Amino acid sequence: MALKGRALYDFHSETEGEISIRQDEDLVVFSETSLDGWLQGQNSRGEMGLFPASYVEIIRPGIGANHGDYPSSPAGSLGTQVSAYDSFSPARSGGGSGFFSNPGSFEEDDDDDWDDWDDGCTVVEEPRGAGLGTNGHPPLNLSYPGAYPSQHMALRPKPPLERQDSLASAKRGSMVGRNLNRFSCFVRSGVEAFILGDVPMMAKIAETYSIEMGPRGPQWKANPHPFACSVEDPTKQTKFKGIKSYISYKLTPTHSGSPVYRRYKHFDWLYNRLLHKFTVISVPHLPEKQATGRFEEDFIEKRKRRLILWMDHMTSHPVLSQYEGFQHFLSCLDDKQWKMGKRRAEKDEMVGASFLLTLQIPTEHQDLQDVEDRVDTFKAFSKKMDDSVLQLSTVASELVRKHAGGFRKDFQKLGSAFQAISQAFQMDPPFSSEALNSAISHTGRTYETVGEMFAEQPKNDLFHMLDMLSLYQGLLSNFPDIIHLQKGAFAKVKESQRMSDEGRMVQDEADGIRRRCRVVGFALQAEMSHFHQRRELDFQHMMQSYLRQQILFYQRVAQQLEKALRMYDHL
Repeated sequence: MALKGRALYDFHSETEGEISIRQDEDLVVFSETSLDGWLQGQNSRGEMGLFPASYVEIIRPGIGANHGDYPSSPAGSLGTQVSAYDSFSPARSGGGSGFFSNPGSFEEDDDDDWDDWDDGCTVVEEPRGAGLGTNGHPPLNLSYPGAYPSQHMALRPKPPLERQDSLASAKRGSMVGRNLNRFSCFVRSGVEAFILGDVPMMAKIAETYSIEMGPRGPQWKANPHPFACSVEDPTKQTKFKGIKSYISYKLTPTHSGSPVYRRYKHFDWLYNRLLHKFTVISVPHLPEKQATGRFEEDFIEKRKRRLILWMDHMTSHPVLSQYEGFQHFLSCLDDKQWKMGKRRAEKDEMVGASFLLTLQIPTEHQDLQDVEDRVDTFKAFSKKMDDSVLQLSTVASELVRKHAGGFRKDFQKLGSAFQAISQAFQMDPPFSSEALNSAISHTGRTYETVGEMFAEQPKNDLFHMLDMLSLYQGLLSNFPDIIHLQKGAFAKVKESQRMSDEGRMVQDEADGIRRRCRVVGFALQAEMSHFHQRRELDFQHMMQSYLRQQILFYQRVAQQLEKALRMYDHL
């Protein structure tokens, strides 16, 4: 049955089968079951085709009165976004989590085949206007590299807030006011509950992550067992007697040396677990999905390159690399053991606000105002970097188009013009110089070859630059939400201190709020430090690789031209 939908962002179609939609446009959605993250429907202009599921909210009439966690539309109906993640998220069964259960829930099927998960992406409810880039940019839609919509807010699942019961909370009397914006990531992530002391301490915390003081401030303690992981051999495979096809990737972690084979949907599952767990960490975005052409060679190669970058960032992160779910993803070979590890990860209690309980912070004193100033500096930096990365990505994408189009055609035209001159010189044989004609004809062919070289060159340099820029667009788009968590924590500290000064809160409670704010502050500073460390390495490598390839390219072009020039030496 067709459903009503509303576009959250602009989307410009690029390939046959897709349709363009405009923000706030009313849509007809033929089915809420997504195909690799795409929905089929009709826009307000009567065009029918595919558009990204994460760009659309489904409007469900007649619901909303009993579900305070959802935004209501002006007509009083409920706007939600549904995805495959909703069907097996542990948060769905948590009190007041707000997720709907989809028919055919994977949680209900204890014998689910781990190769049979849907390729859907995780999408949860969000305020209008969320999901934009760090500086409010709409999600990019470049023809290359197919940049992501900024997903951090749209894709970060909402864990249940693990509060003390309301009676116990009410006894305090001097409670700091709750944030009334129910869709603030500060509230939705549970960090507000942590700051106010409403996340109960676990009897046993099996995992710990340490922050230490480094030469530039707080930093994550390094993984004591560092490793890397290769992503190789994308192979098309089939099942159900050829009815279903998919691409399998060979992953080989260096600490085990044993290869495992994973599909994109397995990466997607891991990515959603990471978002659900690590509230204050910028989890790198996965390469984008594509509704059509998934088995085309260029798309498979592009996805492989980007999965390699994604894996490099995962293995280099001192916290993400040690996550049990990630290690299970990299090492499990047995189907039964896989399902047990998968369910264990989905039942993990140390997620969202509770993850903050696993952090061990330094004893060094940090003035909260100094921390706030440091965060403000990073916020301004990340905004400027986001702008510059977007600018460079746009310029590089345009260069790709010129290499394959304008440059190639211009050199072909020049080559054809030289060929025409050579042919003209042959029209009067008594005065025709065969050597000269041959040299001019060869020059024409040389420029046609140079045109083909220009068309092929982006595969050696610009594509790799765009891959890295796309990764950083995703990383940067995560930080506004993460910084907002720290800003919310600062605000609670200031509010609690004011209440203490006015005699409306005991000082011990205010000190507790300040102490828990330090945990969030140390975590954010450690994540900022790791981002800068990776940024320096990545951009150094990116620029060196680009310039080396450019030098090699122009050397090859020069060799072709020198060869043509030598044909004129002894006419």
